[in-house]
Amino acid sequence: MSALRALVAAPEILVAPGIFDALTGALAEAAGFQALYLSGATVAYTRLGRPDIGLATMSEMADTLMLIRDRVEVPIIVDADTGFGNALNAERTMRVYERAGAAALQVEDQAYPKRCGHLSDKALVPAAEMAGKITAMAEARSADTLIIARTDAIAVEGFDAAIDRAERYLEAGADALFIEAPRSLDELQRAAGHFHGRAPLLANMVEGGRTPVSNAAELEALGYAIVIFPGGIVRALARAAGDYYANLRAAGSNEAFRDRMYDFAGLNELLGTAELLARGKRFNGD
Repeated sequence: MSALRALVAAPEILVAPGIFDALTGALAEAAGFQALYLSGATVAYTRLGRPDIGLATMSEMADTLMLIRDRVEVPIIVDADTGFGNALNAERTMRVYERAGAAALQVEDQAYPKRCGHLSDKALVPAAEMAGKITAMAEARSADTLIIARTDAIAVEGFDAAIDRAERYLEAGADALFIEAPRSLDELQRAAGHFHGRAPLLANMVEGGRTPVSNAAELEALGYAIVIFPGGIVRALARAAGDYYANLRAAGSNEAFRDRMYDFAGLNELLGTAELLARGKRFNGD
């Protein structure tokens, strides 16, 4: 059993914070989180400076993942969007993401142009097409890599259709289910109750999104096995960065901002610079 599968099967809910690069991954790991979530949205926000509307590519995601995996040890759940095409594309995505270090792939049933699950005007592929992608991914994996099947059907076809689609995806080989954007606590509870004992469910907490934000303990009580907070770190850092640049522009220095930032020594301590340089000297024979 993989480390991630064991964490998902444990009685305690698995909290996987969103990250977007090796630094945020290292910070989240140092904070004590046992798994991380690499969101396509956060990669689009930070690498492209664009919204989550399907612009980030598979290769950009895999490249980002590989750099994070070089820095952190805990399992990483990775957003695979729609598999980036048909079943053959989804199959290739599984192979590439596995080699880059993914512990789980999350794949969704949106049609292009896809968009953030909490935006309007989404469209879906047929359930049979999505089921085919899941089966192709399951057959392509070479390790105990989890497949998390996401459906965006609540906003397009309604809650009951979302449950039906999730059933299809479970039959096709999904290891966990992600019913995106429940509109109320009641829908969160009904989804968890429907699949109780048959499949782990993932909840997505988006500040200002369509789903009421609940804490981990509340979601665990409802029956959820995983909760992600995918874009919160970008929203927090974007606010801090905006304040920083505004202050620098107005004051002409960082002095007024010093208590809200690491100094040079502090950041190097955080990064482990001294330890890394010491290791380099050992290999040099110094």
